[in-house]
Amino acid sequence: MNAPVPELEARAARCAARLREADDLLLTSHIDADGLTSAGIATTALSRAGIAHDVAFEKQLDRSAIERYVEEGYETVFFTDYGSGQLDVITEYDAIDPVVADHHQPADAETEYHVNPLLEGLDGGSELSGAGAAYCVARALDAEDERVDNRDLAALAVVGAVGDMQTVEGELVGANAGIVEEGVDAGVLAVGKDLAVFGTQTRALPKLLAYASDVPIPGITGDRNGALRFLDGLDADCREDGEWKTWAELTVEDRRTVVSALVQRAIRTGVDPEEVESLVGTTYTLTEEEPGTELRDASEFSTLLNATARYERADVGLAVCTGDRGEALREAHELLREHRRTLATGVNVVREVGVTRAEHVQWFHVGDRLPETVVGIVAGMAMGEDDVDAGVPVIAFANKEDADAEDVEGEAVKVSMRGTPRLVERGLDLSAVAREASRAVGGDGGGHEVAAGATVPKGREEAFVAAADAAVGDQLET
Repeated sequence: MNAPVPELEARAARCAARLREADDLLLTSHIDADGLTSAGIATTALSRAGIAHDVAFEKQLDRSAIERYVEEGYETVFFTDYGSGQLDVITEYDAIDPVVADHHQPADAETEYHVNPLLEGLDGGSELSGAGAAYCVARALDAEDERVDNRDLAALAVVGAVGDMQTVEGELVGANAGIVEEGVDAGVLAVGKDLAVFGTQTRALPKLLAYASDVPIPGITGDRNGALRFLDGLDADCREDGEWKTWAELTVEDRRTVVSALVQRAIRTGVDPEEVESLVGTTYTLTEEEPGTELRDASEFSTLLNATARYERADVGLAVCTGDRGEALREAHELLREHRRTLATGVNVVREVGVTRAEHVQWFHVGDRLPETVVGIVAGMAMGEDDVDAGVPVIAFANKEDADAEDVEGEAVKVSMRGTPRLVERGLDLSAVAREASRAVGGDGGGHEVAAGATVPKGREEAFVAAADAAVGDQLET
């Protein structure tokens, strides 16, 4: 079978060969949706290949975690969705033989077993995620065994890419598109054009439209009563036994009716034509999952996974990724409900603490009022608030829960940064900003062009803002 990403075939083959030889193997991964799907792909592929291994997760891979792996006696460590950026530290420890499947900016160090799109001229922010890199290794693992076909894991790779905000104008491109094709061929994915809003599988129609904020439509977005009136005025069968249907329950003809009416309303109320076009986009459906559930849609699946790890239950997310549709899925649903309550609180917290504007960035500090694991999501949500300029990157600070973070001396603060695709088109690279600004104040950071994070010493927040403001100014003015 052909490799899913030809540019990475040789690297993936080397990694797979090393993993087959491994003794005392640890698989370790990041805790967000991309990290969890990376781990799900990797642990499934390793198990199918008969390779014994343990699994660990880290909110942030630092020296203390690497030292712990050494002390626990692991000779080979398989890093997924991180590891590239920490190679300079990892390679200091001769006791560990690292295998890395990542998509973040590599540190100035080398390892023989390293799959990363950036090493072969591919974009790690939009063409291949951590889950995609892990999928390349999984496919290399099945290459020598005709009884194993890991193409079904393409569905998880797509969930990871979507969760990592890798869509470009609404769809996956580059190497991600190749993985999508494999998933379609394997019968685990379906690709289509449909209403491009979150919640089409699970939200009742009035809630779906009122909560859809990517393309704000006056009289509908943020207005449940307005959404009700809009739907009641359509010649479409939107109810069943008196209850509102979900989008997934509508017939194709009724979907066309609703979309046509939404487009007409948007145009009539002055919505930008480009935004109107984005009402319809590419959807990725996991065909083997039950219709009407979060797991059926790649975007909703990724949100469910994010909810598990952000509340210290990466084990639950991993179990869902590896097929547990019983107790783990029930726990994941409860964590998702808690996650939504926290996010609703988060928006109110931002309103209360206020957003401060610098020349090229804006920022807020929630202190201990929100968990550090959700402040990045809240930062993204805040960009839709009236007092926040969506055309300016936002920086969010929260006190770290583990004050003994290895990255900095003394108490530490978590930094999350969010931009927009349009700012990236103008030259914004928050990964570089986070790295430069954090190191200027004695911390460390990185991430992606549109979203990045850092850890900095407490009390150095305003110095970080000043450094980030200058760096963003340089990027956007060149």
